[in-house]
Amino acid sequence: MAKGKAPRRTLDSYTLRNINKTIKAGDCVLMRPAERSKPQYVARIERIEADARGGNVKVHVRWYYRPEESIGGRRQFHGSKEVFLSDHYDVQSADTIEAKCTVHSFKRYTKLDAVGNDDFFCRFEYNSATGAFNPDRVAVYCKCEMPYNPDDLMVQCEGCSDWFHPACIEMTAEEVKLLDHYFCETCLSEDPKKLQNSLASSVDLDTKTCSDYMSKFKFRILYRGLLKPKSSPRDSKLLLKPENDDPADINYSNC
Repeated sequence: MAKGKAPRRTLDSYTLRNINKTIKAGDCVLMRPAERSKPQYVARIERIEADARGGNVKVHVRWYYRPEESIGGRRQFHGSKEVFLSDHYDVQSADTIEAKCTVHSFKRYTKLDAVGNDDFFCRFEYNSATGAFNPDRVAVYCKCEMPYNPDDLMVQCEGCSDWFHPACIEMTAEEVKLLDHYFCETCLSEDPKKLQNSLASSVDLDTKTCSDYMSKFKFRILYRGLLKPKSSPRDSKLLLKPENDDPADINYSNC
């Protein structure tokens, strides 16, 4: 009579001797790729099981896909540490786990003081069969109307609160970091009085003097020349995540 399949039991946790780390369901891990030239696979552990003697440990995982592994490929707005939670489940040997990692929510990731090698973020779920994303629409920013990439520097307009990439407003990142204030072209054309008052307050000039400067120079040059640099760019709004929910959004499937 043929022997039945040996029963397996679910483990609450398991210690990986090769890295001296304990894993449990819900943990995110980095797994050895099939080709060593490829980056490590990112996965979330769903269940850990072993044979009756506690050996031959297997992990049931749900894969995270990197943007370049998706059907559409990597886009301009994808962050370098961005991954998508897929519907692709698998079973792997626990021996293929090389490290633990953390996959943050998008909001939490943008608030990290420092990003380590084991930090990732996820803002989309991905259907590996159809290439569809959930959500399939995200808020967009700047003149280029692109979703936010946390790797990119952006500056916020104090008039309309929209965010802009330095290149899209014909500035360099270094120039943007010198700004105490920024008003976009639209706000400048709609309410120049507000700008004059803001500049006069910032650099201790009266409104007439500020107006005289504005009549002689382009605003970008004026700003660069008059305003003192921040002591630390990280203290300014330049490096913060855009917080406003822009009603204009992008259909991911058409990106």
